[in-house]
Amino acid sequence: MPARSRTLKRNAAIQTADARNARIKHRMPAEWEPHDATWIAWPHNRRDWPGKFEPIAWVYAEIVRNLCRYERIEIIVNDAAAERRARKILECAHALSQTVRFHRWATDRVWTRDSGCTFVKSGRKDGTANANRSSIAGPDGRGRPSLRDSLAAISWRFNAWAKYSNWRKDQKIGALMANAAGAANLGPTFRGKRVVLEGGSIDVNGRGTLLTTEECLLGKAQQRNPGMKRADYENIFAEYLGITNVIWLKSGIAGDDTHGHVDDITRFVTPDTVVSVIESDPNDVNYEPLRENIRRLRAATDEDGNELAIIELPMPRPVIFEKRRLPASYANFYTANGIVLVPVFNDPNDRIALDALADVFPDREVVGIYCGDLIWGFGAIHCMTQQQPAA
Repeated sequence: MPARSRTLKRNAAIQTADARNARIKHRMPAEWEPHDATWIAWPHNRRDWPGKFEPIAWVYAEIVRNLCRYERIEIIVNDAAAERRARKILECAHALSQTVRFHRWATDRVWTRDSGCTFVKSGRKDGTANANRSSIAGPDGRGRPSLRDSLAAISWRFNAWAKYSNWRKDQKIGALMANAAGAANLGPTFRGKRVVLEGGSIDVNGRGTLLTTEECLLGKAQQRNPGMKRADYENIFAEYLGITNVIWLKSGIAGDDTHGHVDDITRFVTPDTVVSVIESDPNDVNYEPLRENIRRLRAATDEDGNELAIIELPMPRPVIFEKRRLPASYANFYTANGIVLVPVFNDPNDRIALDALADVFPDREVVGIYCGDLIWGFGAIHCMTQQQPAA
């Protein structure tokens, strides 16, 4: 693109961002910003891992063992008996510490990223007329947050990815989390109905740019919000998440029963850098869709109109169980205080993915967690966690 065209595009983007920033009331922090806690729900539904349920609790224990060294862990359990079982397993795995707390709330499933609330920073402007982009802190600590550090929670409506019938217990979890965290509970609506959204369908850089996919939010299959268009989603993102710039990728990976969650394909790792998965085998079903996503990222900009830096992550070899392709992806990592947990699959590309993420998170410990069994539930580490930002 010629330099003059880039300048004009950047200026137009900044003017649009400034207009939207003037209305910002909430901001969704990037995942790498400081946390007070990580929320998870303890596994209990054997039907989510048919034939493989027994090892799942030990995968959870390994995740808790690593996270509890860096932040508080809020664990949702179905009842007192479930808490006793969880405590016993965590104690055996040397993962039960004073940073672990339990909440006895019944759930249908344990994918807290999607059923739980989305925490945001909320409050009045910090002494200025506009919450301008330069005042929002990045992972390097530069700048000051433009909003006071009060915590709010977006409780989206959850309907089990518009696919499953058992969701009514999970639907209550977002509000319970908000109340336990002392956060104001917000419920976005469209035409009088609560907006359906899962946390795994979005990813943000904390400064106003959001990633999502057309397949998930705009597709007809597993349609979450009939009648909602691209502009409607962007208005919701602007009002409730502080988003001024949305990057629409095309589709997700094969085997993903959420129908296109972005946290399996492309993630922000700094305000202007993304990691995005690629498939090297031209005969693989993921090859062309992932190439199309890369093309869109190369044409995209951040909230200031600057081009993105793109780091390519490999895909593991296909993980197949009972003749079904599973959504195994290194992009489903979780970034916490001082640590990044990465799903691995006993694959030669495990080391490549871990090294790539270690390069972009030099101040954090990067740990691989074997997820060959966990992925049979069609989710991995990012799907099961939800961060509560530091307030």
